[in-house]
Amino acid sequence: MATATALPIPDFFNPAKVAEVWRVPYQERAAQARQWAQHYQIPPASDDPQRTILLLTDVQNTFCLPEFELFVPGAVADNQRLCRFIYTHLAQISEIIVTLDTHTASQIFHPLFWVNPAGEHPLPLTTITLQDVEEGYWQPNPHLLSSLPLGDLASLQTYARHYVAQLAAKGRFPLTIWPYHSMLGGIGHALVSAVEEACFFHTVARQQQTRIELKGSHPLTENYSVLRPEVSHDPQGRPLGAVNRALIEHLLAGDRLIIAGQAKSHCVAWTVADLLREIQQRDAQLAQRVYLLEDCMSPVVVPGVVDFSEAANAAFAEFAAAGIHRISTSSVPWNL
Repeated sequence: MATATALPIPDFFNPAKVAEVWRVPYQERAAQARQWAQHYQIPPASDDPQRTILLLTDVQNTFCLPEFELFVPGAVADNQRLCRFIYTHLAQISEIIVTLDTHTASQIFHPLFWVNPAGEHPLPLTTITLQDVEEGYWQPNPHLLSSLPLGDLASLQTYARHYVAQLAAKGRFPLTIWPYHSMLGGIGHALVSAVEEACFFHTVARQQQTRIELKGSHPLTENYSVLRPEVSHDPQGRPLGAVNRALIEHLLAGDRLIIAGQAKSHCVAWTVADLLREIQQRDAQLAQRVYLLEDCMSPVVVPGVVDFSEAANAAFAEFAAAGIHRISTSSVPWNL
């Protein structure tokens, strides 16, 4: 790793703008990043004797800005801390990887996919159970057949029953109908502008391209984790989506992995759980390389409707028991 000395925060960073959407002035920031690296003698990331990877989970407008579809309370302050963390630890972060939740309207967790006998779509935050599907209260929308990789309505109905049954059997969250969000091509899909700016600055200063991982585009499964879909096979055993083996290998090849992003209770937790499962199958000691940056993530909370704080805390307690570190931006143990 490069020097462990914390760097100053560039003058252009404005925490008040973290809650806004704006255009990153790339050419100007690139020139500043080159000057920054020269002034503070920051080497290219390829020279790092130990590689520290920062994995940013779904730090997108749709989850992180108050006026967007699935705003996670706390996300603005989380991202203010995250941006400061990237700037002050620029010389220690070898690579940044960002995941992007990537959706279209007709996916299984969006209202359009489902109809009741009256032809109505479920409201956002509706939970669809196996009983709902078996009794016909909610059925897949037959008009979407041409948009889905299934041949006929009977196959679609069979799959719908299979899907909700698999979620229950695997102990996953029940199927929740979310507001339309992270829509591919829309501004909700984009990275938070201030975070994008920090990642771009890091890319130029460290001469290490930010790696982007898309997830969640398969219409027939949720994909909270960037590493694997919620349901991996259809009723006939055919795969729905592949395990992201390349990313798993890349993450485990680093010397340290720091994880931040949204939401703590969902995409972060499931990603960490899947990674931990891989670790335990190989070498439990690898968990010691993983650090959860807890003041840069928050759980899903919809006041008066649902609160996943307890589920997030329980999951993170299990991660810690397995050897994964829980840290904050003010307590990063660089000298291990």
